[in-house]
Amino acid sequence: MYLLKVGSVFLLLLAIKHSLGAPTFSIDYKTDCFRKDGEVFRYISGSIHYSRIPRVYWKDRLLKMYMAGLNAIQTYIPWNYHEESPGRYSFSGDRDLVHFLQLAKDIGLLVILRPGPYICAEWDMGGLPAWLLKKEDIVLRSSDPDYIAAVDKWMGKLLPMMKPFLYQNGGPIITVQVENEYGSYFACDYNYLRHLSKLFHSHLGNDVVLFTTDGAAVGYLKCGSLQGLYATVDFGAGGNVTAAFDAQRQAEPHGPLVNSEFYTGWLDHWGSHHSVVPTALVAKSLNEILAMGANVNLYMFIGGTNFGYWNGANSPYGPQPTSYDYDAPLTEAGDLTEKYFAIQDVIKFYRKIPEGPIPPTTPKYAYGTVVLKKLQTVSDALENLSFSGPVTSMYPQTFIELNQAFGFVLYRTALPFDCSKPTPLSSPLNGIHDRAYVSVDGVAVGILERNKVLTINVTGKAGSQLDILVENMGRINYGKYINDFKGLVSNMTLGTETLCGWTMYSLSIDEAISEGLLSKTTPTEEPQQEPQPATLSLPTFYQGSFIIPDGIPDLPQDTYIKLPEWRKGQVWINSFNVGRYWPSRGPQITLFVPANILSTAAPNNVTVLELEEAPCSSGSCSVEFISAPVLNATIQFDHKRHRRLFNKEDLL
Repeated sequence: MYLLKVGSVFLLLLAIKHSLGAPTFSIDYKTDCFRKDGEVFRYISGSIHYSRIPRVYWKDRLLKMYMAGLNAIQTYIPWNYHEESPGRYSFSGDRDLVHFLQLAKDIGLLVILRPGPYICAEWDMGGLPAWLLKKEDIVLRSSDPDYIAAVDKWMGKLLPMMKPFLYQNGGPIITVQVENEYGSYFACDYNYLRHLSKLFHSHLGNDVVLFTTDGAAVGYLKCGSLQGLYATVDFGAGGNVTAAFDAQRQAEPHGPLVNSEFYTGWLDHWGSHHSVVPTALVAKSLNEILAMGANVNLYMFIGGTNFGYWNGANSPYGPQPTSYDYDAPLTEAGDLTEKYFAIQDVIKFYRKIPEGPIPPTTPKYAYGTVVLKKLQTVSDALENLSFSGPVTSMYPQTFIELNQAFGFVLYRTALPFDCSKPTPLSSPLNGIHDRAYVSVDGVAVGILERNKVLTINVTGKAGSQLDILVENMGRINYGKYINDFKGLVSNMTLGTETLCGWTMYSLSIDEAISEGLLSKTTPTEEPQQEPQPATLSLPTFYQGSFIIPDGIPDLPQDTYIKLPEWRKGQVWINSFNVGRYWPSRGPQITLFVPANILSTAAPNNVTVLELEEAPCSSGSCSVEFISAPVLNATIQFDHKRHRRLFNKEDLL
């Protein structure tokens, strides 16, 4: 009798659930649409990467997207952002993905989730953690057993966290992407895609709508699509919309038309012009897409910032700058633009726009000039920078072999013979990954650069100290070269002799700055011996501070740091790694400084690592905080590396 009663209660609960209309989201192949709770549904979405925006601004950006008329957002989950070392997960602060998803739901936005494991996104190594490269011959994005084991473990952590946020479970997530643009990758491993499909279903259930995204050409869809995963395409403004969706129809004869990445702008590279896509062109193409009844995601709706070392790179090696502004409808700093309102005007024709005020552009403040003083050269600060101490080896080791993912490593050896005449110091196998600052006995002698400068001439006596500070400029994020090792990845030669006997120092610069170790040191005295070359100096730290008065309403505010006459380096403000600057190459001149890292309660400390030459002939230098960005001032343009808008073939 008891079992009969329990069974009756269970059936009653099921009936109640059905009568209340449990949330559902599915693909209707008969009428070529999505269905949400049984009703025909079309999403108009925008891409936002929580990893590129400070947490304090998530709500502001999401509200602006909602008020533009979007009913969904799309976001990537960078694996390496949450698991920087194996088994050590971070989901708090700016990495609080659960909070981000809850905010989206509270605002009324659905979510298209792109958890990878590979995401591209112009993000370091396409979101894959660098520690995967500890197996040197690993085949990423394939059925390689070691890769699969790591993916299974990561997804075993991530996807159960996402399951409560599925639409079917009362959350905002309507669709989940498997992998990313796999048809553009050389492996074409269907077993890998099958494994991911089973893995995702095992954690998320069988009702979840899984999809893939590839370029709008049959060639891309051939290796990127798989039965059971709904195939979508991506393409930018100004193209043939009908032809692009015809490519999708080759893979999916029925179901909704979907452009998962409609490009509102495009990415930048150091040394190339800032990409700009005309507003009128974006609006025209968006209208064509929506007029066909298609679903669309605007990539990007807001780009944000590659703080720290998170930027990616493309092939032939070209790293992306700190700004990921993308010429998007909302600027890097979340400002409203003409493009924002033009897109809103198009959307008005197809769905009702929410009533009420749009959150305004956040105010910016010009804090003025800040004087910096020289602290120490990198080599003089080694004791404070190299937490793990020196590692010796016959031949140079890579960053990964030294258990370092990002930043800088100092390689040191001795000249094996007298070089009274200029002697070529070379990386014959193009093994400088990615930029190396060379000195002999404390005198800067030149810069080596991947693909560009493989040889410089040096002089010195036998036994002279040769220092090579190698900078990781960001790992390749797209194409077959994503297994991008950093450091001196092959041997160096002096003349015809291979250099041996290396001592290597992994540098924990971020930690040293955070702990105030550089501030406690005595400033380096200028050497009495040979002067530095006129156009080059040793990599050196500089520091200064400024006060934001307490009691003035609305301070602190966002700002931009400009480094007039400085050449290349990294900036930290109050120990926060704002990113790389390289005004001598462009196009980015200023770096975005969000208000949340500034303080009115204490002086704001500015630390600069200048790698090439600081404008400090008089002994002090300065940086400037201004109220508007400068992102389009290309100084050194590389014509050989011209890349077309929306053409990802140029990035392979």
